[in-house]
Amino acid sequence: MSIEKLLKEIETKEQEYINFLIDVCNIESPTDYKKGVDAVGKYFIDKAKEKGWDVEVFSQPISGDAICITMNANAKAKPVCISGHLDTVHPVGLFPKNPTVIKEDKIYGPGVADCKGGCVAGFMAMDALEKIGFTDRPIKLILQSDEENGSRFSNKETVRFMAEKAKDCIAFLNGEPYNDGEITIERKGIKKYAFEVTGKAVHSSICFTGASAITEASYKVIELEKFKDEDGITCNCGIISGGTAENTVPEKCTITADFRYKTVEQGKFIDDFVQRLAKKSNINGTVTTPVLKSWRYPMEKTQKNQELVQKINKIYKQAGMIELTPKLGLGGADSADMTVAGIPTVDCLGTEGKYIHNVNEFIYKKSLVQSAKRLAVVVYSID
Repeated sequence: MSIEKLLKEIETKEQEYINFLIDVCNIESPTDYKKGVDAVGKYFIDKAKEKGWDVEVFSQPISGDAICITMNANAKAKPVCISGHLDTVHPVGLFPKNPTVIKEDKIYGPGVADCKGGCVAGFMAMDALEKIGFTDRPIKLILQSDEENGSRFSNKETVRFMAEKAKDCIAFLNGEPYNDGEITIERKGIKKYAFEVTGKAVHSSICFTGASAITEASYKVIELEKFKDEDGITCNCGIISGGTAENTVPEKCTITADFRYKTVEQGKFIDDFVQRLAKKSNINGTVTTPVLKSWRYPMEKTQKNQELVQKINKIYKQAGMIELTPKLGLGGADSADMTVAGIPTVDCLGTEGKYIHNVNEFIYKKSLVQSAKRLAVVVYSID
């Protein structure tokens, strides 16, 4: 066995796995569409069973089922875990049938970069490793099913399943979209709060006797939007709804705020700030109730993750591949939960493209092979 042989084996599989990627991207799988997410999962399960790999399905009543596929299950060394998520963000019916297409050097399709490309690259890496006779350690491909909504549908059960499957691994490699020359070892956490404001409705001709929920909400939006620290706390008020008629003082208004934060301490500060902001009324007669809709841990910089990057870069250098620069990711991901669980974790080793969560999302065609190589050489060489 050799690195050179492994890399060549991956290259021979390019068209096979481009077809694999097209097939799974053609299956609509928004997080709230269990049938679709499970159909994507079944595609991976069927392919794994054809190869005789072990498959464990973690069933879910609302979201799709999470999956752990294991190759070399009986090997004695510590496993390496590769991960990605099968769910996407676009509602069913937004795209035509079989929307995934190749145009010149790009592959366009829903979820092609975020994160089906990373999932397929992980499977491709395992296939190539098996073909060259690699049996040194177990390799686990963990497929998440409700990542896009912070695992709200499963009440974080899918994330706990992932952590349990990965608890003894030597490296957890998450397949979120890759950015040329970078590797993610930090991520901001996310807290999404709804502020439900109640006032007093009266006819607009006597508006001075009412209490406008919209006006009170507006004061709160101004305070929330002051958080704009790229390296710390940010807040975006993305949704506001309220009122019933132009000639009625609005009794109800709800705003939804998306906080991003870098540390657990900043998360606690946000929780305290939200409570203080809710208690303060600028308009007499209004009451505000804050509701935490969803949350994610931050992925803080840890010694384990930094040491893993050093090991990976040493491997890449020996393999003639570019070394990667550690970075902070501004979006949330399951890699944060794995870091909190004490698992050595890095992120963004998936496919490379642009416009994630956009109808024009694409990856560069060559990046599927490149991602599989990045993942496979780590599995092959890490000690």
